[in-house]
Amino acid sequence: MEQLRRLPIGIQSFEVLRTNGYVYVDKTALMYRLTSTYSPYFLSRPRRFGKSLLVSAMKAYFEGRKELFKGLDIELLETRWERYPVLHLDLNAEKYKDVVFLEAILSRKLSEWESVYGKSEDADTLAGRFESVIEHAYRQTGKRVVVLVDEYDKPLLENILNKEVGEDMRRTLKAFYGVLKSAGDYLRFVFLTGVTKFAQVSVFSDLNQLSDISMMKQYSTLCGITQDELTQVFRPELEALAIEQQLDFDSVVAEMTRRYDGYHFASDTEGMFNPFSVLNALTYLNLRDYWFQTGTPTFLAELLEESDYDLRLIVDGVQMAESSFAEYRAEKANPIPLIYQSGYLTIQGYDKRFRLYTLGFPNDEVRYGFRNFLSPSYTMVKNDDAPLHIARFSSDLEAGEIDKFLQRVKVFFAGMPYELSDDTERHYQAILYVIFTLMGEFTQAEVRGADGRADAVVKTDRYIYLFEFKLNGSAEEALRQIDSKEYFLPYRLDERKLFKVGVSFSKEKRNIDRYLVE
Repeated sequence: MEQLRRLPIGIQSFEVLRTNGYVYVDKTALMYRLTSTYSPYFLSRPRRFGKSLLVSAMKAYFEGRKELFKGLDIELLETRWERYPVLHLDLNAEKYKDVVFLEAILSRKLSEWESVYGKSEDADTLAGRFESVIEHAYRQTGKRVVVLVDEYDKPLLENILNKEVGEDMRRTLKAFYGVLKSAGDYLRFVFLTGVTKFAQVSVFSDLNQLSDISMMKQYSTLCGITQDELTQVFRPELEALAIEQQLDFDSVVAEMTRRYDGYHFASDTEGMFNPFSVLNALTYLNLRDYWFQTGTPTFLAELLEESDYDLRLIVDGVQMAESSFAEYRAEKANPIPLIYQSGYLTIQGYDKRFRLYTLGFPNDEVRYGFRNFLSPSYTMVKNDDAPLHIARFSSDLEAGEIDKFLQRVKVFFAGMPYELSDDTERHYQAILYVIFTLMGEFTQAEVRGADGRADAVVKTDRYIYLFEFKLNGSAEEALRQIDSKEYFLPYRLDERKLFKVGVSFSKEKRNIDRYLVE
């Protein structure tokens, strides 16, 4: 079916979007509220969530380009349309392997600004040149300067585990961004975006007046798409998608919600849809996993590979103290803050008494995408091969072939090289977690860890399986635990056939030793 309208996938230029007829979700009323003040701001949002387009719209607004905002909310709010000198720095497009490259990027951008506004003869450092160009822009135009920095933290994130290079990056950026305080008398508006606020490495220590709006309710919808915006702005595309998927309108919205909604950037706020996934689904008329296919950020992958944190704990939600949101510390023992800030977890609840946030997966795209991402860390299954393996596991259980399923699990373990194996119970639990939770996309598979419930439960149309696993025990003991703790009670009245499966693992074999099925 022919696409009805032009949807701005990957369009980060507000001018390109507005002059080429792309559909735009109007965020200009919120932008006007924010830019009407004179405070410096910081906004954290996950990748591909519209930060760059927002910064580009701010640039056009402060340049007084009224024609680009025709028909938008801000056209009725703004009456003066003043033009300010705008210094726009985008650090998102490059790779930062060493500080020399970062310095070259900053120097090149400074030269571009200096060619317009001039510089002081004695300004020879990056920070000195930055301060000089701000002052010259102010004196030349008679207007205070607007500074917009997109993805300010990318050089730091890309070197988060490389202490030497990371320290060089920190020093350079600390001095550079520190100018935004010393040049405050010449500044009209400052806005920085990124993934996280590196308070503990002092990048913002000189910017103590910076206002972090990342978790402010009034700006929670500044990036992303609300359900009202989805159904009102994209109704023609949703109708086309419904026809293609052979669903009615309400059902296709419900399916979009299940897959792409659920981001909460403050407690008690409406859910936000991932704009990248929404635009792709409506363009290709296919409900696939788009955001996750763009790849997990290198910095997060590296941190998780070295982390000893039991990532299975995420499945039922994790809690994080309110203070953890103030900054990020690169601790391998606790990667949860950065997993949240990268968009793989979102706020699902808040305990005001203890100031604790409950975090969980926002939607099915992230839930199953993240588990697919984990599989190479615990197994030899590559991301591209995971769906094939999981389909076979699911098919075995759907057919009632429990022996075939367990033999396939044995082959799965046997294919792992020695260096990926260890003797800890967590190792085996983690692999089984990956298998069963990925099956949850196709069957009703649940992984449990608390007493009173089996280690894993899988429900198909015809069968229910209760699994209990033992590393330091026998298959008989596993079955006895299922019976003694009556894990089967919730399913006694179910018409489906029930299997109780006890499995023991051998440290010597590094595999399943024995299993019993009743």
